Amino acid sequence: MTTETQFPKGQAQGQISIVRKDQTCCARPDTLSETRRRALKALKPPPRLSLPDWIEGTMRLPEGVSATPGRVTLWPYQTGIAEAISDPLVERVTVVKPVRVGLTTLLSGTVAAYIANEPSPIMVLQPTEADARDYVVSDLEPIFGATPELRNLLSAEADESGRNTLLSRRFPGGSLKVVAAKSPRNLRRHNVRVLLIDEADAMEPGAEGSPITLAERRTLSFPNRKIVLGSTPTMEATSNVLRSYAASDMRVFEVPCPHCGDFHEIGWADIQWPEGEPHRAVYVCPHCGAVTEERHKPAMVTAGRWRITRPEVQGHAGFRLNALVSTLANASWGKIAQEFLESKDHPDKLQVWTNTLMGQGWREAAEELDEAALAARSEPFALPDAIPPEVLFVTAGIDVQRDRLEMVFLGWGRDEIFILGQSVIYGDPMGDDVWAELDDALRTVWKHPKGGFLRIDAAGVDAGDGVTMDRVLGFCRPRMSRRIYAVKGASGNRPTIRASDTRGARLFIVGVDSVKGQLMNRLARGRTVRFSDTLEGRFYEELAAERLVVRYRKGAPLRQWERVPGRRAESLDCVVYGMAVRALVNADVDRREGEVESKTAPKKPATVVRSKWLEG
Repeated sequence: MTTETQFPKGQAQGQISIVRKDQTCCARPDTLSETRRRALKALKPPPRLSLPDWIEGTMRLPEGVSATPGRVTLWPYQTGIAEAISDPLVERVTVVKPVRVGLTTLLSGTVAAYIANEPSPIMVLQPTEADARDYVVSDLEPIFGATPELRNLLSAEADESGRNTLLSRRFPGGSLKVVAAKSPRNLRRHNVRVLLIDEADAMEPGAEGSPITLAERRTLSFPNRKIVLGSTPTMEATSNVLRSYAASDMRVFEVPCPHCGDFHEIGWADIQWPEGEPHRAVYVCPHCGAVTEERHKPAMVTAGRWRITRPEVQGHAGFRLNALVSTLANASWGKIAQEFLESKDHPDKLQVWTNTLMGQGWREAAEELDEAALAARSEPFALPDAIPPEVLFVTAGIDVQRDRLEMVFLGWGRDEIFILGQSVIYGDPMGDDVWAELDDALRTVWKHPKGGFLRIDAAGVDAGDGVTMDRVLGFCRPRMSRRIYAVKGASGNRPTIRASDTRGARLFIVGVDSVKGQLMNRLARGRTVRFSDTLEGRFYEELAAERLVVRYRKGAPLRQWERVPGRRAESLDCVVYGMAVRALVNADVDRREGEVESKTAPKKPATVVRSKWLEG
């Protein structure tokens, strides 16, 4: 007896029936066709979803990552970017982004989509290792944990080879590396198909060149590579993201005017408000002049679109956004207008507003200062008897020379800096006399014009000279309780001031490029730095002793301060140190204002006696 396998009508696939040949001569053609169709359908992979569809249909945001946890709903400007990332004809995507538009979610969604649907070697490049760890712990892992389809795909547990770590994961068909740009050695070790670069403007070239270029070279072996570079821009002259955007098809996001229907990119010039009422800021259409209130913004953004301004560029999609299209409550036109008014007279704050909300690079106000123009701005105030009533704090910067100590006193109001005076203590810094005289000077108490008293709130003493460093550290170590700090300047993209341990003592590293940029912008863009008429003529010449230039290192532009030939810079250094240590004074401004009106003299700091025998 012979048998054959059939799927009779109504019988589920996978069930087998044994039919006697003498009971049925053959299977009907339509049954075989239906069987074949069902079998092929079962083998057919699910339809390929675009990145925005996959993110909205699959990804979930936990409470710790988003203020609106749960399913992801993308705004049109996010959808356009995500579509470009998933477009196989687009090799590069550049995003010039402000804050408050949710673009970090797109990066995490891109990582998740590739791991779940198209396993590949993936690299995420972050500025520092701390940023890399924070990204994995605070963004990526919570999203994978909150999304059912993603759970266990990015396990932190080591595999049999022990190769999984917090920043290096393996999964079936691919791997994920989260790498710090400051570690070029890590960039040499991996070949990747998908490269995601976050906060590119915080990445400076090192000894081996630009970390961005080094990372991009790791993708050369993949013809279907994908490179996504995004950042909030910083300095216009050296911005990595603005340079990349300029090489793209340069798309802008436009919204329709509710009145005339014309599409425009909302710019800061289109936002207006009644005098003194920034909370009532509105959008004024540049075409028809109609006024649109904030409540219409969501509908405008929903109907928005990306427009390509350079259609001749293929394969590189570039996107530029500002926070004026964000629908978050903290990005309302009124909130942004209020932040502008609070920042417009303070270049350091205005730069942050320009970078983070307008998504624009900051342009330096002046490359070189005019010392004669600065000297002409002097005013009749000085220590000790003509202190401006606005002064609430006093700091000092001390520059150590081989035959003297140069000192500049800075007064601080709520918004202004007052250069109160300068002083020179002559003598050998390797001896004791100059340090005793400096100690006396830093103990001085001045009568405030409102009746209270002022004294040095913080001082920075230059320890950058290797010859005198031990003397400076020895002087400052027992006086740190009085906020007298040993400081050393360091160039590059650094914070204003941070602590470090050197030779068994606390040394504070000053980001001199950052502080000089703040000072020069204050001097060039307004009059928030004011000068005493007792300052010597050389003070202004030394204050303007450096100029900002852009040099290229290994093909990457780099901003740096360069000394004007023949100039000395002691006064500039003193002002920079005095500005830096202000960040270490945490006293409340309102409370200090009450203190300077008090009639009670402050207690004199106790004299510290140190044994020379104990110091060896």
